[in-house]
Amino acid sequence: MKAICNREKLRDALAVVNNVVPAKSTKPILENICLVAMDNALEIVGTDLECAVRYRIEDVQVDEPGPVVVPARVTLDFVRDLSGETVTLSTSEQNCFISSGEDTCELVTMDPEEFPVISRFGSEDTIPMQGGTFRRLVDRTAFAAAREAGRYAMHGVLTEIDNGMLKMVATDGRRLALAEAPIDARHAPAKPAIVPTKCMNLFCRVIADPLDQVQLHFAENQVGLKTKNAEIFGRLIDGEFPRYQAVIPKESKNLVEVDTQTLIQKLRLVANVTGVEARAVRLRIKKGEIELFGQSVGRGEARARLDADFKGDTAEIAFNPDYVLDGLKNCEELQVRLEFNEKTSPGKFRLGENYIYIVMPITIDA
Repeated sequence: MKAICNREKLRDALAVVNNVVPAKSTKPILENICLVAMDNALEIVGTDLECAVRYRIEDVQVDEPGPVVVPARVTLDFVRDLSGETVTLSTSEQNCFISSGEDTCELVTMDPEEFPVISRFGSEDTIPMQGGTFRRLVDRTAFAAAREAGRYAMHGVLTEIDNGMLKMVATDGRRLALAEAPIDARHAPAKPAIVPTKCMNLFCRVIADPLDQVQLHFAENQVGLKTKNAEIFGRLIDGEFPRYQAVIPKESKNLVEVDTQTLIQKLRLVANVTGVEARAVRLRIKKGEIELFGQSVGRGEARARLDADFKGDTAEIAFNPDYVLDGLKNCEELQVRLEFNEKTSPGKFRLGENYIYIVMPITIDA
């Protein structure tokens, strides 16, 4: 194999593919990537068997087509530190040579026949949508997915298509994010699917232009996303997602609207005095204002107030400020709306059109 390509394009492609390559694996072949030169293009493939990516670089001078399997991390590190405009990749016996100008690296290769076979994207039953719309749904929800060991189904984002709307839901049991957007749903899957958070984030990584169209495809146990340059596949999580509709309040007797940026600033201010052992901020809400209060042993206490439009009786509720701030970072409205019933019931934040965020309250001794 011998090919010459643009260094920056190669560097960016290697960076994307390295996101799925494990640093250490019981299967050494997975610590490598497969480069295939063909048809004036270079394909770079990597996988951890749960998620796989195929990234294609166009306008490549291919003198000798063929594949080569090289260590993923070393290849990226070397190409990233090169200074030339182009990079030449060539193979000889058991080695791969990467050169640019006077700089050369010789890498030991592995047998391409041992590299896992990665799916290719079909043209049937795909769901077209704007890349920016997909990325916005992921940004609005994936942060709420579980990270610690526990219920495996919570380690992904639930995707549902109903009445022409693509809905994404993520929860870790203490907070829940739900966002949806209209799509062309003629080829919608018959049942909901749980997509690993890692795959969702990788999908977003390869959407270079939010105006570009992407193709989404759901199979029996796999989901795929195709962009101009990349095809990504992820194995769906096999499990039962929590019945999220049961925790979303249908009606609320307390409704408060407040300036989003002011609430963010005041929450951060008061949260500074709270410790790990008591990560809670109390909201005391009455007509025209909200008073925030936080305290912890050994640090002290802090108070702040802000104007608010409140409908309801004087009320109080406490939240982990980190959870609330995580949601407010994605709020696209100048005014955020909080709805709740009692201090022990979930708080529902309306953060935008077709976007709600549920946070479970914290019980604080008076």
